This record gives sequence, C-alpha cells and structure tokens, in this order.
Amino acid sequence: MSLDLKNAIQSGKTVLGIELGSTRIKAVLIGEDSVPIASGSHNWENSYVNNIWTYSEEDIWKGVQESYQKMANDVKKRYGVTLQSVGALGFSAMMHGYMAFDKEGDLLVPFRTWRNNITDQASKELTELFNYHIPQRWSIAHLYQTILNQEEHIANISFQTTLAGYIHWKLTGQKVLGVGDASGVFPIDLNTKNYNQKMIDQFNEFIAPNNLPWNLEDILPKVLIAGENAGVLTEEGAKLLDVTGELRGGIPLCPPEGDAGTGMVATNSVAKRTGNVSAGTSVFAMVVLEKELSKVYTEIDLVTTPTGNLVAMSHSNNCSSDLNAWVGLFDEFSKAMGMEVDRNKLFGTLYNMALQGDSDCGGLLAYGYLSGEHITHFEEGRPLFVRSSESNFNLANFMRVHLFTALGALKMGMDILLKQEEVKLDEILGHGGLFNTKGVGQSIMAAALNVPVSVMETAGEGGAWGIALLASYMLNKADNETLEEYLSHKVFAEKTGLTLSPDPKDVEGFEHFMKRYTKGLAIQRAAINAS
Repeated sequence: MSLDLKNAIQSGKTVLGIELGSTRIKAVLIGEDSVPIASGSHNWENSYVNNIWTYSEEDIWKGVQESYQKMANDVKKRYGVTLQSVGALGFSAMMHGYMAFDKEGDLLVPFRTWRNNITDQASKELTELFNYHIPQRWSIAHLYQTILNQEEHIANISFQTTLAGYIHWKLTGQKVLGVGDASGVFPIDLNTKNYNQKMIDQFNEFIAPNNLPWNLEDILPKVLIAGENAGVLTEEGAKLLDVTGELRGGIPLCPPEGDAGTGMVATNSVAKRTGNVSAGTSVFAMVVLEKELSKVYTEIDLVTTPTGNLVAMSHSNNCSSDLNAWVGLFDEFSKAMGMEVDRNKLFGTLYNMALQGDSDCGGLLAYGYLSGEHITHFEEGRPLFVRSSESNFNLANFMRVHLFTALGALKMGMDILLKQEEVKLDEILGHGGLFNTKGVGQSIMAAALNVPVSVMETAGEGGAWGIALLASYMLNKADNETLEEYLSHKVFAEKTGLTLSPDPKDVEGFEHFMKRYTKGLAIQRAAINAS
C-alpha cells in the first residue's frame, strides 16, 4: 500500500467521478496523477412501464448510493482509511430524455429515457422550425411532444433537466448543466456557448397559443463550460450520497456532463479532427468538426464537447443487447451440458470465432433491434436472425453477423460524414463493452468505418473516469490551460494503446453486408407490422 495514496485520501486530494450508464452505475476515485485508485459499481436495467422506457427515482438513488458505498469500501479495504472528503466531485449520465419537476421539486411524470422513440411528430416539427436536426431523444423534443399530447402536467413544469442534472441539483441545489449535456437538451450557439437564443425565441412564439405559464428559458438549467465551478456538495447532499454519514459537505463539483462528453474526455478526443466511438447497449461515434456540415441530416446529431466545440454524432439505439442475449443462450447450453464456462472465456471464444467467418458473414442477416432505431426510421424494434437456403450457416458466420449488425445503423450515419461530407479522421478511439475482447470488436469497427481504430489501456475505465478527469481539470488546471492541453500533457502523455488498421478484405465484406442489411430492412418492417 502506498503511503502517498493514503495521505492523498486523508487530505482530500483525490477526485471522484460517478456516471450513470444504461446498465451500470460506476464510481471511480482517482489520485493526483489521474490514475484510478478505487472504484465501485451497481448494475441496473431500465423498465418498460406503460410503453415508456424508464428508471424509477428509487432505483436511481439506490444505484448511486450503492456504487458510492462500494467505492468507499474499496478505499477502506485497500488503504485502511475511511473516505470523508475528496478534492472535487463530478456526475455524468445518459444524455437527453425527459425529467420535469414542479415548483416543489417533485417529478411530474416518470423519467423518460433517451431510449424512447415517442416524439416523432415533435422531432419533425422542431427540425423544420429551427432548420436544425432535433432528434427524437432530445429533451426539447420530449417537452414539445408533451405539449402536442396536451398532457396534464405541462402547466406545472418549473424545471426540466437531464439525469446528470437531476443528481447534481439534488446534491448541490444548483440547476446547471455542462455544455455537452446541454447540447442534447437544446441547440447550442457555438459563439456564446449557451442555448441558441434565436431558437429559444422561435420556440416560445411557436408554443404561445398554448398559453403556458412559463417561457423555455425559465425552466432550462444554466449552461456551464468545462473548468467552471458548478457549486458545492451540501450537507444534505452528502447524506444523500453517503448513507453512512461519513462524507462531509463542501466539496466543489464540476458541471454535470452527458456520457457523450465523458466518452470524449476518457479517450482524449476533444480536439478537432479527433473522434471516438462508444459501443455498449447503444453505440455512438463522435467526430469533433473543423466546420459546420453542408446541410441538415436527420441521421446526424450535432452536439458539443465539454468546452463547446461542434461535434457530429451518429447514434444507434441498439448495439450489444441482442448479441449478449445470444451469448447468454450459449451459456445456458453449456450449463445444460454440464459444463461450467467462465463468462469472460465464453465471450472471448465466441467473439474470436467471428474473425474466422466469411468476410461478408456468409450471406447471413440479423437485426439486434430491441428498441426503435431512428437512423433507419423504426419507432420500435424486433430482433431478427435471417438466412437463406444458400447462406453459409456456421458458428463463425453467426457470431460475425451479430457483431456486424451491431454496427449497421451506426455505419449508415458515419457514411454520411466520411463519404458525403468528406470529414477527415486520422483514427477513431474505441471504448465500451464491445471492445473488451482484445482485437475483435476493434477489427470489426475498423472494417465498418474504414478508419484505424485505437483502444487505450484506460478505455475500460469509461465515462466515470472521464467525469473524474473533468472534475480534476476544474480543480487543478493552470491559468488559461485548455482542456485539450490538460488532457494531452497531464493525463495521456504516457498512455499506450493498441491500434488496428482496417483489413481491405473485411472492409469489402462489410460493404457487401450493408447492401443486404439495407435491402433487408423491409423484413424488419414486416415483422413489426405483423406483431
């Protein structure tokens, strides 16, 4: 055990980041060198209640408290001290969605997550109004859809925020958002690094006939930039976070951010001409642009880095869930045959089988659409596996097609950026569960995008580490030091990783698969219409 680390913990020189992902909440404590020194996590799942994908407030706080407690227990076990304070703290979470509160601070309707494709009319009308793509999962689309639906609660809205903004508000009393998270709530003006005032005025005028008792700017959180102070942990907030009562209040917090922004930070992809791809339950690729796109694309979202630079994002709702379900089936088979197989070995073996398959998956076709998919215009999903009598049906091709299709919708969006808009990318950095099996998800991603894909040793730390780095930047940055400089010089200077270039044969195979994927979308539509 390092005495320096023990002293850093006791003197409050560590930094804590907590991120609420779609299947896991993770807390990561980092030392003065930005390296994780303790962690804790809590697994959770969304619920489908009354046709809405949601998490209850009870589940949110149970998960946050448990991930914190496991991290604090990890500190006690490793270093023999009780965690009572940290130098800074930050929260991040899944972006977008809808959390609306009344003036008493009570949630008006259950949290509607990014996964809901229930705002099609609002998305289309707002995109036309602003001449700016407003995806279905954006908070403003959810808000306007409630108005279109004439839902009873809309007149009582006092505050609307994201999941990260909600946690931050309850712990600090501050109604704020980091600009990256805010860019998934409402379009950002790149000059002011704030909500686009012209569009806010347009929206207020647009909804004026409804005679609501609020204007949009009255109910949205204040926008902050990375490095700014976003308040301090209150004594009540400390008790809410740490149910044992050991944690003290007064800790400064960085602006709450979305998982897109923390993914950029965790992969050092905040500078222009850099990109990263996060692949887990959903998959999204982000490219920091040098200039605005030539036109509006419904398949491409425009968000920002935590410092307010423009980012093009191709986001697919579905990635690994159906793939994981198939691996689970093989796990069941193993147990039925009396074989206890380590789950990591099972994933590794099956994923590596995919590399032995035919370059185009032997004519197989699959769709892992557990939920709707906006890039391909589906409001709901039906997971499918399809083959013809001529297909080369074997285990290698079966696994390969499920890895390929996990990236199918993403590729359609990225082709717009890389082929139509001719955006230049030297490499893209990968992180998330799809990359856990060394080399497999990485080579499939390289084939899909036809770009070298790098995975850093730290990629597994993910967004919780990313928000901890943002909190550390707020606490430790030098005068006029940019986030890009801080990350490159103080965090990633000596970090190593593995880079895989695309194999031309795999690239060609993926293109052949995509023709089948695009043509086969009619099968997905028929499945939805039939059940």
